[in-house]
Amino acid sequence: MPESNAARETSLHAVHKGLGALFTDFAGWSMPVRYASELAEHKAVREAAGLFDLSHMAEIHVRGAQAADVLDYALVGYLTGVKPGRARYTMICDADGGVLDDLVVYRLADEEYLVVANAGNADVVAEALAERVAGFDAVVENRSADTALIAVQGPRAVDVLAAVTDADLGALKYYASVPAVVKGHDVLLARTGYTGEDGFELYVPAAEAPALWRALTDAGEAFGLVPCGLACRDTLRLEAGMPLYGNELSRELNPFAAGLGRVVKFEKPGDFVGRAALEELAKADVPRVRVGLRATGRRAPRHGYAVLSGDASVGEVTSGALSPTLGYPIAMAYVDRAYAEPGTKLSVDIRGRIEPVEVVALPFYSRA
Repeated sequence: MPESNAARETSLHAVHKGLGALFTDFAGWSMPVRYASELAEHKAVREAAGLFDLSHMAEIHVRGAQAADVLDYALVGYLTGVKPGRARYTMICDADGGVLDDLVVYRLADEEYLVVANAGNADVVAEALAERVAGFDAVVENRSADTALIAVQGPRAVDVLAAVTDADLGALKYYASVPAVVKGHDVLLARTGYTGEDGFELYVPAAEAPALWRALTDAGEAFGLVPCGLACRDTLRLEAGMPLYGNELSRELNPFAAGLGRVVKFEKPGDFVGRAALEELAKADVPRVRVGLRATGRRAPRHGYAVLSGDASVGEVTSGALSPTLGYPIAMAYVDRAYAEPGTKLSVDIRGRIEPVEVVALPFYSRA
């Protein structure tokens, strides 16, 4: 796609240009889609390490004596139960149970949380939280414009970070965070990611992001670290069976339809937005189920393609690609429950050509 003149730029835009990145307009941001080869970038993350600019994501702080209560009411998760220094994957829903966005929420202190939202839903989430805080002793502050997010992902990520920080990386558990100094920069260092690999995400003031990127690049050279764009991020998360908002998640879908009902915590005390609707949805049969598909040919099913049983349409592909790690096409799709059992033989209409596929369990790939 051509770069849009109207697209916003992260504080690392000039760095990406200097590296020869190809840009795309993603959720209103000019983002690097690849630098040289998306296959090489994907392979680097699986075998060594990759460096990502994720500064298009939204960072919204909620703080105050009732910060936990606000988030328990505003989101479907039980955020009071998250200990300081830990994080949780959750969702924000509308009153009908539709998913407004999926989120990662970090508890930074007893009375402060960081809510990280997808770029395309940044305004929706910020506005919803600003509305839902009414009546609580807490404030919502959108710090997205002043915050950059850099990710180091892959089996050598810990080696890269160990070269530039004294933080105790061995003690930092998955879905945990800690304030740290990385090559002289104060960051929030989190062991989180969206690739299916071990790795870290570093939240840093936007003005300091270029210097931090260069420090990580220099430290990572010995470990095979390469800059990575959005194209390989998409194939990595697809192999790991991770949903993407706008594909596997939307306002028209609820968490149960997405196979993610575990994130809805009915056991928490009090009301929360969407509770009544979600309680009814939890009792209902889910007509379509999110599944994995493995294709036998070389043509990958893509978003929006029909899934067939014989001549009958029984579902729709939400994401698909040729898997660089596995060497064959894979896809996620929603299919009628009767066809969701692993091993079920189906087909996909790929631009008028009917290609056989098999239902498989998610994820397609799990690290050792």
